[in-house]
Amino acid sequence: MASESIQKELDNLKRNTLAFCSAGPVGEDLFHWQGTIMGPPDSPYSGGIFNIDIQFPPDYPFKPPRGQLAIPPIPNPSKRPPSVKFKTKVYHPNIRSSDTSVSSDSSNSNGTICSCLDILTSKWSPAYTISEVLLKVCTFLVDPILDCPLEPEIARIYTDERSHYDDIARTWTQIFAIDGLKE
Repeated sequence: MASESIQKELDNLKRNTLAFCSAGPVGEDLFHWQGTIMGPPDSPYSGGIFNIDIQFPPDYPFKPPRGQLAIPPIPNPSKRPPSVKFKTKVYHPNIRSSDTSVSSDSSNSNGTICSCLDILTSKWSPAYTISEVLLKVCTFLVDPILDCPLEPEIARIYTDERSHYDDIARTWTQIFAIDGLKE
């Protein structure tokens, strides 16, 4: 059931491309996708290309490919929830960026999306598609949810010093989502 649903979504994405985002399987694995979000114009992320990792659960679409949540360690790591996680470092109040590790190991918390992105948690419905998830993440990039930041200091700067926030976000976008792609 899950692989059929995922294949239908892939076919739909191929037929109906999205303006600022795309996604598809990593190799032949339908349950593991890589997505790309183009930094929205007129935002500090403009010009950036942000990669995300998408893991579908075996019972998709009844369970969401939800964000890796900032919660205590799970006793059995093989039972971790699936994730939608930024692979590109992003300056954003709701995306974990304080992990100073430069490891490419996906187990670090860098890129984790906060649990307040409700389409990936409490508001999930099997009627949602991965296209809707991508669009929500794209919108979330420029419209943070300040009630539940993973990065409280970044949220404070966003609220109190918006032009400073925009400058830092533009700098990070240049370093990690534009120049970082050339390496």
